[in-house]
Amino acid sequence: MSQDQTVSASNVPAVSIVVPVRNEADNVAPLVAEITAVLDQRGSYEIIFVNDGSTDATGERLEALMAGRANLRQLRHATSCGQSAAVRTGVRAARAPVVATLDGDGQNDPAFLPALIDALGGGHSHIGIVAGQRVGRKDTGFKKLQSRIANAVRGSVLRDGTRDTGCGLKAFRRDAFLALPYFDGLHRFLPALMRREGYDIAYIDVVDRPRRSGVSNYGMFDRLWIGIMDLCGVWWLIRRKRSNPVVTEIGPDCTAG
Repeated sequence: MSQDQTVSASNVPAVSIVVPVRNEADNVAPLVAEITAVLDQRGSYEIIFVNDGSTDATGERLEALMAGRANLRQLRHATSCGQSAAVRTGVRAARAPVVATLDGDGQNDPAFLPALIDALGGGHSHIGIVAGQRVGRKDTGFKKLQSRIANAVRGSVLRDGTRDTGCGLKAFRRDAFLALPYFDGLHRFLPALMRREGYDIAYIDVVDRPRRSGVSNYGMFDRLWIGIMDLCGVWWLIRRKRSNPVVTEIGPDCTAG
């Protein structure tokens, strides 16, 4: 099935869980077990792992898990393209109107997925995204300091009310996400960009956990120069946003309004 192929209404799940992974062979099975334990009693859903060019056994471990679970999918990048690209690949392939994301290293607890999904209102409210905000972070003191400074700078520029932009736990409307301008680093600016499009933002405190196994594969927002360039770009996009025009077609065969 292609990423944009339409599926019948009977096959559309209520929510798609997108998990970007790179070299997380020892973490995928425990994470699948936790996600299914939380969501199996909540209606239809699918889990999409985006294998971002892993060079370990991540792909093989996922294939083995897929043999016993029809709603588990794996998409693979031939080479690593980064976390934003992996998230976008998963969202494009998602069949549900609501998408929830979490990191593949086990630090994001799937127990918070129901609260995120419920706060979004099934895509029927004007909330565009519900973002997790970590408490009790398990990173090193240096990383927490870097993240705190980066979030303070970002918040002072964008004023989007987000204290923790790096948390992977999020739930959002698929159509709203796909309408956003895409760039590398997009996943760290979703609340600000959703607000730019006129959506409301909601936040939920989530508990951070230690990484189960392996080492971090994706850089944090503490890559100073990349972060500054991204921040300037998003600030420019917000400044250049104009109201969408209200359009009415006029003609003898058209209904006004």
